[in-house]
Amino acid sequence: MVPITYYLLLAAALFCMGMFGVLVRTNALVVFMCVELMLNAVNLTFLAFSRMHGEGTGHVSAFFVIAVAAAEAAIGLAIVIAVFRSRGSVNVDDIRTMKH
Repeated sequence: MVPITYYLLLAAALFCMGMFGVLVRTNALVVFMCVELMLNAVNLTFLAFSRMHGEGTGHVSAFFVIAVAAAEAAIGLAIVIAVFRSRGSVNVDDIRTMKH
């Protein structure tokens, strides 16, 4: 049996990699993938604690996060496609220029 510490360390590493990608990368698709990585790290944490306590509430939370991630991916990809059609690029810096 694998100790819960390993699951939590893996989840922390995945979350940090996702956060680093969100902060550093400028391609909107890569940013969305990094957000998905962060959400999966949260799911791993929920499931690790659920296994530790022997309850099913972590599974319910993980399913909720999966549903939110699916909705986020659908809406995000629609926005990225709309931006690409209007500007010809999915660079986040170009999207920021829409504020002005």
